[in-house]
Amino acid sequence: MTKYADIIIVGGGVMGSSLAYHLLNEGYTGKVVVCEKDKLYEFASTPRSAGGIRQLFTCDINIQISKFSLSKYQTFPKDMAINGEPAEIDFKQRGYLFLAKQTSLPHLKEQMTLQHKYDVPSRLLNKNELLEIIPELKTDDLAGGLYCEEDGYLDPYSVMQGYARKARHLGATYVYRGVETILTDRNGIYGIRLENGELLYTKKVINCAGPWAAALSEKINLPLPVVPLKRQVIKFDIAEPLLNKLPLTIDPTGVYFRHEGDALISGFSEKVKPGYDFSWKRSFFEEQLWPVLAQRIPNFERAKVQGGWAGLYSFNTIDQNAIIGKHPELSGYYLACGFSGHGMQQAPAVGKCLAELLMTGNYQTLDLSPLRMERFKENDLIIEKAIV
Repeated sequence: MTKYADIIIVGGGVMGSSLAYHLLNEGYTGKVVVCEKDKLYEFASTPRSAGGIRQLFTCDINIQISKFSLSKYQTFPKDMAINGEPAEIDFKQRGYLFLAKQTSLPHLKEQMTLQHKYDVPSRLLNKNELLEIIPELKTDDLAGGLYCEEDGYLDPYSVMQGYARKARHLGATYVYRGVETILTDRNGIYGIRLENGELLYTKKVINCAGPWAAALSEKINLPLPVVPLKRQVIKFDIAEPLLNKLPLTIDPTGVYFRHEGDALISGFSEKVKPGYDFSWKRSFFEEQLWPVLAQRIPNFERAKVQGGWAGLYSFNTIDQNAIIGKHPELSGYYLACGFSGHGMQQAPAVGKCLAELLMTGNYQTLDLSPLRMERFKENDLIIEKAIV
């Protein structure tokens, strides 16, 4: 049996579900089908992320996207409510904090100036101001930090499910099967074939497959500069609690940490080979995280690992930023991938703007054309310096 959809979204994580929701919420009347191979989202990147939401970026487009998305996360429970039941996402606006040594301060000042251009209330803090936020912090080697109190962290799984439930409520169909390939002819896309052999016909396919996006595109000879990279997150407890709840804090080494309930989580962008690896190791905490954490905050010296997990970044190997919009070489093929760890915090804006592009042919709320696929051939790269 064959079926038809006006738009097929490959990938039902936060990005694909945000797009489905925004299409239907904006009044799209066509049939929207979301294909998700992992019904339980066991290996999806969204629920395995650290859930950070920040506006502390160094590129105009990333700042604009995150500012818009943060405003939507503030109203998310109400916006995604169904029959009066809010979609709670546990958004803690405890701030984002980049700690810095003296050599980094000029760069942070430049970043702050750009952020202020878009009314982001970032502040450059001195040592005493750092201690007001984290009294236990060791600042001997620090000169200050860049801080934004509006930012924070949330529950990624609840966000994804909130979007998916609302999208289904508005009429989206979720098909829990993997996509074997995209079907094309001389005119462009005409459908997809699922892993069970079933065909779904359509003229538009949006690749929101995250770490699997490049593998899917490779099957139609349209390679993407995106690879899957493992990122581990370790949850731990400490013997002596901190006085204050933490902002999501990034040490100059790149190690980040924040509260997770009464416990804490930490991670680091370790150098790994591309691949689909979901294993986590206690030794990662003991050898790479704990020495940095214990030196930065004495309370972290007596730490006990509670558990951990690993997820995948869909890592853009060229400029570490998203690839969004029409593919220039295939009619009906659209991309929303390569977010390099920024997908959760960019999903509201990307979903809305890509829905506008699909419905009207143009971006309206924000111009996401700087993130077009063509930028790689044009050497018009988006270089983001604040990568975590």
